[in-house]
Amino acid sequence: MTPIRDSFDMVVFDWAGTMVDFGSRAPVLALMEAFAALDTPVTEDEARRDMGRAKADHVRALFEQPRVNEAWRAAHGAAPDAAAIERVMGELQQPMIRLAQETADLIPGAAEVVARLRGEGLKIASCTGYTREMMQAVLPRAADQGYAPDLVVCAHETPQGRPSPLMIYKACADLGVWPLSRVVKVDDAEVGIAEGRNAGCFTIGVAASGNLTGLTAQALAELDADERAARLAAAADRLLEAGADRVIDTVADLIPALEAEAARRA
Repeated sequence: MTPIRDSFDMVVFDWAGTMVDFGSRAPVLALMEAFAALDTPVTEDEARRDMGRAKADHVRALFEQPRVNEAWRAAHGAAPDAAAIERVMGELQQPMIRLAQETADLIPGAAEVVARLRGEGLKIASCTGYTREMMQAVLPRAADQGYAPDLVVCAHETPQGRPSPLMIYKACADLGVWPLSRVVKVDDAEVGIAEGRNAGCFTIGVAASGNLTGLTAQALAELDADERAARLAAAADRLLEAGADRVIDTVADLIPALEAEAARRA
């Protein structure tokens, strides 16, 4: 079997929906709570549409949705502007921190996969649409469960967020890793897949635990087999359309996917 280290030097993981928070529930619920507090309720589907972006960019994208834009106008008497984004971000901070901490259970198999990768000599980085303040609620819980990446790059710590590749570039520069063809990006959101592609990484989409399926592990397991298969297939198709080189169900399936790519490259 071809060692993964022959082909790759680092894996960059997303957080919610990829390594923690099966179903990527925290950012959705927090956005819904923040908008409701400002008399402009948004639906779960609306909140999920631009998942993976830096939170301020995500709020901006929500305001670009016609129904949300019109609802804000009706509630506040003016079109949403930069000040409106700041108001939502102010309301979002506390529920985001609370819910991120509450949902920071590792995806089953995540810690074991990271241990295996480190055992082969790979570096482990992460990037996220969460701010540094939001991540302070997640990092200790993840570490207690056995996951502490070598580097965490948060939203607004680079001049642009996803789909730009700048967070990945920062991770590579800080950890001294190049070329980008030897870096893996693992993400559950389409914009995160675009980030990996734009960086020149080998990019892997996560279908079952992520935003595009949008269900807790229990809710997914309770679906009948046909509906579950249909949801997973639809999520996989969207990730492939976004540019993923390969799609897996959860991070627990990462090692075989990397071994297969290493063998192909050998």
